[in-house]
Parts: sequence; structure tokens; C-alpha cells
Amino acid sequence: MTNTVVACEVGAVDEGGALKIDVNGLEIALFHIGGEYFAVDDRCSHGNASMSEGYVEDDGTVECPLHAARFCVRTGVPLCQPATDAIRTYPVTLVDGKVCLTLEVTT
Repeated sequence: MTNTVVACEVGAVDEGGALKIDVNGLEIALFHIGGEYFAVDDRCSHGNASMSEGYVEDDGTVECPLHAARFCVRTGVPLCQPATDAIRTYPVTLVDGKVCLTLEVTT
């Protein structure tokens, strides 16, 4: 089962920027790249670093600020060492001027 929640207003994240949000007990990094929004877990899979504080690239990647591992924000797949595990991604939709995330609901 899924749950769609409002993350923020469109425009709350500058182009090429990131925003850390807390939704339903989850820390999520929301990125605005190339006119699109992407959402991933805010914690790097390699170390305890905030992905929303990472270096956002125009190619749709983010570099962890702690150990320089890079991840694709579309898929969560690590693109270089030292990270080897993907980070979770969340579907994003725009609805009535709001950025919405679809979250899995566990029972």
C-alpha cells in the first residue's frame, strides 16, 4: 500500500538545489535538477552523511559531502566508491503547485 504526502510547495527548492524534509518519520533529500524533482533517503548508504548537504550536479547526480561517493538521484544507484549500496528513491509528482512524494506504507 502507498501513501502520497505533500513535501513542499513548488519553488521551495531552487534549481540545482536540495532540501531536507522530514515526512512520516523519514528523512528525505529532495532535489530540483533540470526542472524535475527527485527524492532519495537523506542518509548516504556508506556513511552517516546528509545527502541534502551534498554537491548537486547538473547530470542528475549528488556527491556525498563526507566521502565523495556519487549517486544517481533518479535510481539511487551508487556511481563510484566508496559507496556500494543504493539509497532508496521515492516517486515524485507535482499536484496543484505542490511537490508530492509517494511512500510505501508498512502495516
